[in-house]
Amino acid sequence: MPTQGHKGRGALSSPENRFTTRPVDIDDDEAHARAQQAPETVIRAMPAGRIISSNSSPDVPFDRSINPYLGCEHGCIYCYARPSHSYLDLSPGLDFETQIFYKPNAAALLLEAWEKPGYECKPITIGANTDPYQPAEKSLQLTRELLVLFLKHRHPVNIITKGNLICRDIDLLAELAAAGLSSVAISLPTMNAQLKRVMEPRVPSAAARLKAMEQLTEAGVPTSVLVAPVIPAINDDEIEYILKSAAAAGACQAHYIFLRLPHELKGLFAEWLQTHFPDRADRVSSLIRQSSGGSDYDPRFGVRQTGRGPYAEMLAMRFKSASRKHGVDPDAYQHVLDCNQFFSPGQQQLGLEF
Repeated sequence: MPTQGHKGRGALSSPENRFTTRPVDIDDDEAHARAQQAPETVIRAMPAGRIISSNSSPDVPFDRSINPYLGCEHGCIYCYARPSHSYLDLSPGLDFETQIFYKPNAAALLLEAWEKPGYECKPITIGANTDPYQPAEKSLQLTRELLVLFLKHRHPVNIITKGNLICRDIDLLAELAAAGLSSVAISLPTMNAQLKRVMEPRVPSAAARLKAMEQLTEAGVPTSVLVAPVIPAINDDEIEYILKSAAAAGACQAHYIFLRLPHELKGLFAEWLQTHFPDRADRVSSLIRQSSGGSDYDPRFGVRQTGRGPYAEMLAMRFKSASRKHGVDPDAYQHVLDCNQFFSPGQQQLGLEF
């Protein structure tokens, strides 16, 4: 494995996924040769069976979401969605950021869902698992296609992204927002360009994301900042500066999420930490365990996104204090949207006929 990894990639390796029962053995020479090859991005179509996912987690402010893509080329090493690639029999490591799948039938499935008898309109979040404005969106335009339908049928939608490509769709988002039907959360865990390059290598710069906040705000789209994740002794010292900068860019709400390390992500993050921050790896790991009940990750509802213990409590106090100082609401990152304007495709057709 290359000591510093591959340029533009977050993970340093491609470990077997947790469902692999018969790992392939290769000799040291072959392993070294594979490690030296720069992984290329491959984008494939994967028709979905359904498009709206549901969750019952009390830790998130939504229970319905859409992810137009599987995998994410942004390459954020900390991404809690990485282990989902295991279900495709792929590695949560480099495969997650190089083997990208898109759902070509996403729009058709959304219309089908809305047409079903008894469908209840509730806000849908786009981008809960992988970024809807990752590089593939520039040409595929799946997210834009979905937004067209949200606007056409007056359905409320929230977006979470790190991509400034969202500014391409301000025309749709502004019209939705004018009717109380949209809000956006921009994820911004660091203002440090050097840290960004190794932690989230293919994500737009902090300056580009702040500019996107400004443009969205100017267009009337309610915009929040999501400081996610907060990593002990890596970016925790930036909380106040991030909130100050986001508030100046127009963010009116703010939220943070403590680093989560489910399944294979534990090993991937440890490998990244030892490579890029060997001088403080032990301290980072110790603080993570202190905030997770002595383990690397506490998956229980109520603590998995905030951590617990003295260090986690200190983070919470700092975040609330800085948020209030800069005039942003520290308890939310999605706005209350109007669910009373929605009309299904069937209702529209009936209106045209009569």
